[in-house]
Amino acid sequence: MDVNAAVAAAAAIAGVLTGVIAMLAFRWSERDLKRPTRTSLHTDPVLPPGVDTVLSVLRSSAVVLDEGDAVVKASSAAYALGLVRGGKLSVEPMLQMARDTRRDGEIRQVELDLPRRGTGRGEALAVSARVAPLGSRLVLLLVEDLTEARRIEAVRRDFVANVSHELKTPVGALSLLSEAVMDASDDPEAVQRFAGRMQIEATRLTSLVQELIDLSRVQNDDPLEDAEPVRVDELVAEAMDRCRHAAGTKQITMAAGGTQELSIWGNRGQLAAALGNLVENAVNYSPARTRVGIAARRVTSPGGDLIEIAVTDQGIGISDKDKERIFERFYRVDPARSRATGGTGLGLAIVKHVAASHGGEVTVWSSEGQGSTFTLRLPEAGAARDRAQQPPDLDDEAGHSARSSAESPDSTAYETLSAPEVLP
Repeated sequence: MDVNAAVAAAAAIAGVLTGVIAMLAFRWSERDLKRPTRTSLHTDPVLPPGVDTVLSVLRSSAVVLDEGDAVVKASSAAYALGLVRGGKLSVEPMLQMARDTRRDGEIRQVELDLPRRGTGRGEALAVSARVAPLGSRLVLLLVEDLTEARRIEAVRRDFVANVSHELKTPVGALSLLSEAVMDASDDPEAVQRFAGRMQIEATRLTSLVQELIDLSRVQNDDPLEDAEPVRVDELVAEAMDRCRHAAGTKQITMAAGGTQELSIWGNRGQLAAALGNLVENAVNYSPARTRVGIAARRVTSPGGDLIEIAVTDQGIGISDKDKERIFERFYRVDPARSRATGGTGLGLAIVKHVAASHGGEVTVWSSEGQGSTFTLRLPEAGAARDRAQQPPDLDDEAGHSARSSAESPDSTAYETLSAPEVLP
């Protein structure tokens, strides 16, 4: 009887303990279910509805930070600029702005210069950063890249300054020479001498104004609106006629070859101005009793046949550091020599824009003391006309840039000079 009672008591105790354990396990499991897990933190929606879609269409680089400064959302542009690295905002001033905005809810904006990724030359990215609260816990950072805008603004300032300086020189000279003429009114020889100088300065001023007009026209107009087939031999003959007097004065021989039966599709006036500038530069920068050659040929390219016109001189040549800038407006390799020859520093800039607007390019090879070769590559008349009739999305945008090149010219480009037309 005692044994049965003991067994019953043990069973009762075991049942009570089992019930207590089951109750504790049930309450523990309920608490675990209510507790947010690492997975739930990542799967629950964090951004307010619609914000993700809005951020995806913004042109600015966008970064969303949570209360712990962790990146919740970042656009691909933000990664490209190096704003986000390892899931964190890597720009300390922007991070401090985000913390201040999270604390007081104020919108902040600042312009910063950031080091450019992947370069060791100290180049900087100019950006404008704007921080605003996004809901109660998140902060939105928008970053706009201002580098290109600042570059264009700097070019504009330099252009205005250079134009002012270039116009001031001949205008000032004309003013002084006119006073000298007045003072020497009783000296016919002096009047004649000063009048000759005035004509030189007036011609320089006229050339500068005309080239400014030409540069503005080629930058703003579409040359292919009134394009037509233009024969290369006619362009070369016109360019050589333009420089005939200057070449004869310096006893420079001009030779042309390979220009027959070649045509370019484009604006005749702009093409003539571009090639004329190249030939004129070759004559101006060549020593006396040397030779200037103009060669043309057809070359094959994936986008259609090109016409290549090379202008070669035996002049002073161009250094490697200058070759990168010779197509800039008003840039001169030798300012003293340019002023002596009446150059304005706009000729090669016009050539670059004409080549780019016609779907071609201009390149340069040069060696100091050995001369230079400038090469125009432009679409042939038939190929360019066919390409112009295609839809815009089929055009090859890569062919619309002008650049300089330090590569040596292809020797076959000058084989056409074996039977040249020589003009003294």
